[in-house]
Amino acid sequence: MNKSSTFDPDTLTPGARRILDTAAELFYENGITAVGVDLVAARSGVTKRTLYNRFGSKDTLVATYLLERDRRWRALVMRCVDARTAAVERIVAPFEALREWSADNPRGCAFINALAELPDPGHPAHRIALDEKRWLRDLFERSAEQAGAEHPADLSERLFCLHEGALAMQATAPDVDGAHIAAGLAHEVARAAL
Repeated sequence: MNKSSTFDPDTLTPGARRILDTAAELFYENGITAVGVDLVAARSGVTKRTLYNRFGSKDTLVATYLLERDRRWRALVMRCVDARTAAVERIVAPFEALREWSADNPRGCAFINALAELPDPGHPAHRIALDEKRWLRDLFERSAEQAGAEHPADLSERLFCLHEGALAMQATAPDVDGAHIAAGLAHEVARAAL
């Protein structure tokens, strides 16, 4: 049994991978606190004992689920950033990633959802969710600095606010393409800051 609060998703056994994939679907669709290990084990086709042997606890399973989402999200964002050469386009590339990601993830941000469900800062999933948000803010700021923005931290905060607002709109206004609207506004904000 792993004593850490997460497992490296790239090194999971096939059985642990099946458990994680099942848990990821259930946690995202139904909420972390609404899904028990009994359901995850049953849907994975394993016993509860096997689940605990592979992950040690539900907290570790939840943290590993978020860690894997974080890795996939960051990879998508960086592909979008790296595919751009123009300064403004590189700054707003995370909004393109958000539009692509949102097509398959209509329930909003798994990290925001996790923070709402798991407010204890000592929970390993809480730290992972906050780290993802800090990474995105830092990426906006680095991109703004590289583009020559006079106040890169201010631009980063504005872009982050637009990004997170677009995520919230998935739940509050699902009939509106918040990611598209936020991308347009992000272009305007970035152009004005450069």
